Amino acid sequence: MAARTSRSSAKDRPSYRCTECGWTTAKWLGRCPECQAWGTVEEFGGAPAVRTTAPGRVTTAALPIAQVDGRQATARGTGVPELDRVLGGGLVPGAVVLLAGEPGVGKSTLLLDVAAKAASEEHRTLYVTGEESASQVRLRADRIGALSDHLYLAAETDLSAVLGHLDSVKPSLLILDSVQTVASPEIDGAPGGMAQVREVAGALIRASKERGMATLLVGHVTKDGAIAGPRLLEHLVDVVLHFEGDRHARLRLVRGVKNRYGATDEVGCFELHDEGIIGLADPSGLFLTRRAEPVPGTCLTVTLEGRRPLVAEVQALTVDSQIPSPRRTTSGLETSRVSMMLAVLEQRGRISALGKRDIYSATVGGVKLSEPAADLAVALALASAASDTPLPKNLVAIGEVGLAGEVRRVTGVQRRLAEAARLGFTHALVPADPGKVPSGMKVLEVSDIGEALRVLPKRPRREPAGGTGREASQRTTPE
Repeated sequence: MAARTSRSSAKDRPSYRCTECGWTTAKWLGRCPECQAWGTVEEFGGAPAVRTTAPGRVTTAALPIAQVDGRQATARGTGVPELDRVLGGGLVPGAVVLLAGEPGVGKSTLLLDVAAKAASEEHRTLYVTGEESASQVRLRADRIGALSDHLYLAAETDLSAVLGHLDSVKPSLLILDSVQTVASPEIDGAPGGMAQVREVAGALIRASKERGMATLLVGHVTKDGAIAGPRLLEHLVDVVLHFEGDRHARLRLVRGVKNRYGATDEVGCFELHDEGIIGLADPSGLFLTRRAEPVPGTCLTVTLEGRRPLVAEVQALTVDSQIPSPRRTTSGLETSRVSMMLAVLEQRGRISALGKRDIYSATVGGVKLSEPAADLAVALALASAASDTPLPKNLVAIGEVGLAGEVRRVTGVQRRLAEAARLGFTHALVPADPGKVPSGMKVLEVSDIGEALRVLPKRPRREPAGGTGREASQRTTPE
């Protein structure tokens, strides 16, 4: 009798589950050990019973890996080269891709364009929308020219209806916009909840693998920019993509976060306009301002977005402050790194005019520079604005600046210099030992911020600018 009471009390003991990742435990914790989220562990019922699974019949025999046919996993292009670049060549049959991004960034526009270009007589496409009506999607398709006889459209929020459309249309590509709006009537909870998202994603993943159908799922994001819902969704899918971009700028970036079929360091560039969204094979021109004469407070650098080098422009402006605490405003740059560059310039570069002035720094074209390789360009732009003297024309600056004033090496210097040379820049400021220099480019190696500041002319702007510095073979000061 006592043993029976002990077993019943253990069965009725509540258990706890993380609402973010679904991790379960027998006791409450303030922080989930699986996803490291605070305050997400909640009580959800009795402790799960311990079960054992007996060996069953195998569906397919195990084979040596060399005998497995890999042709079934050959990627098929979507018709959008920039998206194929991030996916690793295209969509693999049976692959499930999760695309997340902020509202209004252009997810639905991009996927509708992909749906129309990927549709053909042999490969049908089914576009299921749960956020709009079919007529609203048709209006967008007319605007961006995404009409095809082999593109099927359905407005559904019921999982069983979506699976029914799969049986009738038999598509090669399914696009669901979005996974948080579809619910299963067999599962309790509102659409977008943890249980519903897990059930919908699991059912669509099983259907994709069984049919050899590629699936694109749209996911919502939280205020912090993370994908909404349980982290289990990111673990289940094959590819996770983030669609990024400033709503007030034209540039959009598709960045790979997880990819079972390719690299995760690729970035696709798109331009959003009234007629839709187009891929940009050469987006560097969006981040530059072409001028006949150089302007104080501007400096060019080359940033790496994944494997792709992009030439970007950093601008700075300093004015006399009218308040006791001067303003520090940034756009497209990390405020902490700009503050570090100001401190280095004042202490190591002996520029004392920055402490009591309002300072504004920004990038051109809405690009965000967060890597340390832009430090040298930020420092030179600030120094140029403080002295009101422009930097030499056709100059790019690449390098990380430390708190001791040293200029450190960064990755991909040769790739960055090759991109700058391709766009017509003839001079570069880089850390020591940059490797092979492109033909026709003159490179000045600098070891600290003091040497870098010598490229600033010491004469008025109307006179020819001069500079000094340590020269090596084919490495001279910009003219």
